[in-house]
Amino acid sequence: MLSPCHDIFRHCPNCQSATITLIDGARFYCTDCQFTYFHNTATAVAAIIVVDDEILLTKRGNAPGKGQLDLPGGFVDHGESLEQALSREILEELDIHIENWQYFTSQPNQYLYKNINYHTCDTIFVATLAHKPILKLQKNEIAGAEFWPLHQVPSGKIAFASLRTAVEQFIAQTAR
Repeated sequence: MLSPCHDIFRHCPNCQSATITLIDGARFYCTDCQFTYFHNTATAVAAIIVVDDEILLTKRGNAPGKGQLDLPGGFVDHGESLEQALSREILEELDIHIENWQYFTSQPNQYLYKNINYHTCDTIFVATLAHKPILKLQKNEIAGAEFWPLHQVPSGKIAFASLRTAVEQFIAQTAR
């Protein structure tokens, strides 16, 4: 598995020196000109969409985790808030419009994509709907979607540890 920083810089982009080094897996530093580049954690969002005592799980259409369960969501674009990104992703993936998000939790995660391991911070929000929406899936990303009763959610089949943890926390909190 390659670090996301692997081979980003072979030479300093400022002075072209070969003395640039990776420090702590996230910071490039040139000892010749003191150039510093921080390779920060990527931000992602996910939704726990609730109707009565059920939550919506999607089936991943692509790697990583192709065929496994997931929460709808995705990466935050430049200039977006977390909530804007999540509303955009839900509209793109499921063709439903939700803007009333409640923060639930955040979890560190790793996202292995094309042999590069990206570190992410996944922020999970909850939206409670009055009824099940009609879903129009973005077929190139989502292979399926289904509402699951909370007591039947197969959390072990959720693709990412961060989202598994969030779903398990949500179920435990709801059961109280």
